Amino acid sequence: MADKGAAGRGPALPEAELVWRFSRSGGPGGQHVNTSDTRVSVSLDVAATSALTGRQRERALERLAGRLRGTVLTVTASDTRSQARNRELAAERLRSALAAACAPPPRERRATRPSRAARRRRVEDKRRRSALKRSRSCRSDD
Repeated sequence: MADKGAAGRGPALPEAELVWRFSRSGGPGGQHVNTSDTRVSVSLDVAATSALTGRQRERALERLAGRLRGTVLTVTASDTRSQARNRELAAERLRSALAAACAPPPRERRATRPSRAARRRRVEDKRRRSALKRSRSCRSDD
């Protein structure tokens, strides 16, 4: 189930490695909330999963350090009244968290200098703006 729709949105999560837990959601909802286990928590051991390569695993463990308990990442969903929909949401959140953590770092910015023409245009624009503002002032040349 967790592999469904994973293309392009992160690693495919092996169902056998996911640990699902269900509990009662808090908040309003009347009798339904008090009787249904609709909150879903899904956990994945990031250090032991086969869904990640070695380099991805290192990045994920480093970047998710604040969210991990040991090496286990847990995501919870209790947005809807449906346990099935909350399962989908939790799996998607786990997948996107792993994808963001495993993504390679962005390229370093290479510093560039403005061209001579760009500098000239900037100075000309400043002169034009200055002249416009000077023309608005109420100066008396008497």
